[in-house]
Amino acid sequence: MKKTKILRGLTLGAVGVLALATAACSPAADSGSGSSGDKVTVTVRLWDDQVQKAYDASFKEFESQNPNITVKTVLEPYATYFNKLRTDVSAGNADDIFWVSSSYFQPYADNGSLLPIGSDFDSEKSGWVKAAVDQYTRKDQLWGVPQLTDGGLAVYYNQDMVTKAGVSLDNLQWNPTDPSKDTFLKAVQKLTLDSSGRTADNPAFDPKHIVQYGYNASQDLQAIYYNFIGQNGGAFQDGENFVFDSPQSVQAFQYIVDLINKYHVSPGAENSNDNGDFMRDQFIQGKIALFQSGTYNLKNVSDGAKFKWAVAPMPSGPAGAVSVVNNIIAAGNAKTTHKDATTKVLQWLGSTEGAKFIGAEGAAVPAVTGAQDSYASFWKAKNVDVSQFAKAAQGKTISAPIGTNYGAAANAWKPIFNEIFLGRTPVEAGLKQAQDAANKAMKG
Repeated sequence: MKKTKILRGLTLGAVGVLALATAACSPAADSGSGSSGDKVTVTVRLWDDQVQKAYDASFKEFESQNPNITVKTVLEPYATYFNKLRTDVSAGNADDIFWVSSSYFQPYADNGSLLPIGSDFDSEKSGWVKAAVDQYTRKDQLWGVPQLTDGGLAVYYNQDMVTKAGVSLDNLQWNPTDPSKDTFLKAVQKLTLDSSGRTADNPAFDPKHIVQYGYNASQDLQAIYYNFIGQNGGAFQDGENFVFDSPQSVQAFQYIVDLINKYHVSPGAENSNDNGDFMRDQFIQGKIALFQSGTYNLKNVSDGAKFKWAVAPMPSGPAGAVSVVNNIIAAGNAKTTHKDATTKVLQWLGSTEGAKFIGAEGAAVPAVTGAQDSYASFWKAKNVDVSQFAKAAQGKTISAPIGTNYGAAANAWKPIFNEIFLGRTPVEAGLKQAQDAANKAMKG
């Protein structure tokens, strides 16, 4: 699954009040309330094709129990998801139900764009991941039905590459100030090869002709730099204030940028700065040995990789093995013209019966706890040990970013981060510039 990620997204503006001239143009206004005799279509927008398949199977069962309601999923690529959602909500064109991540939900909740999750859901709430409920509760009101929980991060690895390199992935440590304690850099150098078969720690290594990279260092908030910051004792935010130009964070970013531009153990940022799927696809194609990511990519790797692979713990830093954990909700559109039917679909998504399809397809970890056994059973049947993700989630964690104007802040720091990862802007100066721009944008 590629998009429980919290990395990218475009600016969120205030929710508009424009209404379309005709209901036919609006997915949220195509028919009645779903009462007896009415035929209603409820649309559900999401950004992940693996979960879409699971949803389609789930909604087929829902429709058999609710013959007057048809549910249609709408797939919007993550790269354009939040920008299009903002535009559609403002224009009144948003779907009846849509996914929202924690980084972006606050403006929708504050501007009255979401249906509150009220007493109609009381019988289900106790079965939802508590961290997800807490994450999406604002002003004492829950604003969506928890759907996916990412768990922690781990490292997918190409078993043949690791075996040939004679590298152990047990207890890898990175250290920005003491090379003698850094076993991670040595490992990924051994796993990086040029066209003559020389490893990246060989003085004769040719960085212009690399055929195999060791690692996926990149501008990936959820999979990479957020975790490195936490593992070096730094923070990304203090409340809604960005604090990522601290000495600890500067060291973490410098380490990642050096993996790309100094040691050449990861593909260049020109490939991945604006393509969040690039590293995953390179791993699946057998061009990267270690791919740090979450359960959101488990199904993609399983379906796409034609080589033997497994999952190992991610490397840890001076402050330990710190991992970011995130959750995704399905939110109801407050402007839907068939609220009853939309509520029924949300209740289905929040039930064990409805959510089990997500786990049964192996697409993601359901945030409905009663459905999580189906996920574990799916991967156990495929002889895939997913325990490393759970172990990371149960250890030290760093909270996902938040903010009323988070989208604007992300837009402000993104072009500066691009230059930092490309090696064209010094890390320390760039982070200060990015932090100032992000905090200014957050204040609106």
